[in-house]
Amino acid sequence: MASIRKLSRDRSKKGAPYYIQFLDHEGKRRTTKGCPDKGVTEAKAAKIETAVQRIKIGLADQSELDELLGKAQSDAWDEQIKAFEASLKRKNNTPKHVCLTVNRVKLVLTGSEFKSLADFDADEVEAFLTQHCQEEDLGHRTYNHYLQAVDSFGNWLSHPKRRILEKNPFAGIPRRNAETDVRHARRALSPEEIALVIQTAGNSTYSVQGYDGVTRARIYLLSYMTGLRKGEIASLTRANFKLDGEHPTLTVEAKHSKHRKKDTLPLHLDLVAEVRVWLTGLEVDQPLFPLLGKRKAYKMIQRDLEEAEIPYETEEGLADFHAAGRHTHITELLRSGVSLVQAKELARHSDVRMTMKYTHIGLEDQARAVNRLPSLPKADPVAPEKPADECLRIVCTSGGGTGQTRSVAVTERHSRSNARQRKNPRRGKGLDALGQPPSSAGTVRQKVEAAGIEPASCHFLSPFSSAGHILSPFDIAA
Repeated sequence: MASIRKLSRDRSKKGAPYYIQFLDHEGKRRTTKGCPDKGVTEAKAAKIETAVQRIKIGLADQSELDELLGKAQSDAWDEQIKAFEASLKRKNNTPKHVCLTVNRVKLVLTGSEFKSLADFDADEVEAFLTQHCQEEDLGHRTYNHYLQAVDSFGNWLSHPKRRILEKNPFAGIPRRNAETDVRHARRALSPEEIALVIQTAGNSTYSVQGYDGVTRARIYLLSYMTGLRKGEIASLTRANFKLDGEHPTLTVEAKHSKHRKKDTLPLHLDLVAEVRVWLTGLEVDQPLFPLLGKRKAYKMIQRDLEEAEIPYETEEGLADFHAAGRHTHITELLRSGVSLVQAKELARHSDVRMTMKYTHIGLEDQARAVNRLPSLPKADPVAPEKPADECLRIVCTSGGGTGQTRSVAVTERHSRSNARQRKNPRRGKGLDALGQPPSSAGTVRQKVEAAGIEPASCHFLSPFSSAGHILSPFDIAA
């Protein structure tokens, strides 16, 4: 049965249109736009319901329903995209994020050949994305970006406040493991390399992306000493710095931060002296590096690396602007002894696993870590070897009520036991087992209290020498 209703956001608007929801002849839930007049929309809903029934019994074909739906149904998802874009802008997303998300959604829906909201299908989206990424040679990470954009649009359509669709039609499409298909691996620079790049840029006479050498050197230094992203550096003005006080700080406003939170970071004392010079004569709201957000920073660092005779790309990855600054910053924090938790906070990551992705620890760092293990203490000289038969003997002690007695070798005990073996009265009756030898105290059995009996004890090899020193693994093996 067809139903009509207004969108949640339009309920208080008088001229807002009604929408019709119905099940077509294939059992798919579909939505089409009506008009602001409720009665007219109800009449249209009745005609749609009649057309569906006629198609089911064979009195009409799909064209009759398409004629009733018209252009409004075929372009329904296109109209919802506009509302979805407006919703993204209201949430204070960056223009770049809004543009990328909307364009990705349009590409997927158009490529999947969806005509209406009712045509949305997860399998069709997955098939298109797989083919598109193969044809364009796109990696798993890009695949996930497209899927994330479409999934967010599906969540928006099925949000309880809207209920344009009953559920997200794109939910459940599996993401791909981006770590198995890394297209742009990055590598961190060493402190010597980043220092050489800064010096090379500062002494250069050429301009890259509209910035002279001194300005580029300042950008590299600030990126390395703070770990800020390019967009965050581009947003800095004089008002973002507080250089007076015990702990000079730098503040990144929430609208310019990637995680949309206001961040306050401590500044290195060496950087504070440099920033004081940079801010001289600068207005309060004047950007420190104008138009940096629109510049291609990777071209800047690539040119200066070339002049410094440092490879831009190696087997480890690229040394682009993000790697030379932020990756190197986080890596050097950990190399200097900062804990992983502190590095996570300074990097402003929500998960420590993300911080680990920015850490580039090589074989040289691992070798230094292994060499920090404490050396083993020196062992005493190795004692002379004992005869083989002596090493095989197990020495035991016998206990009695009066205390500890002398130790007797096992071989001697067996010889004495055989010497005083008594006659077995059960011999000849099928019970020829030897009896227990009499006690060394005589024929009268000595009664000993249970508390005075000590269990037999065996002497095993001790890890301590006779002098009390710990034996090394090599001494024990000997």
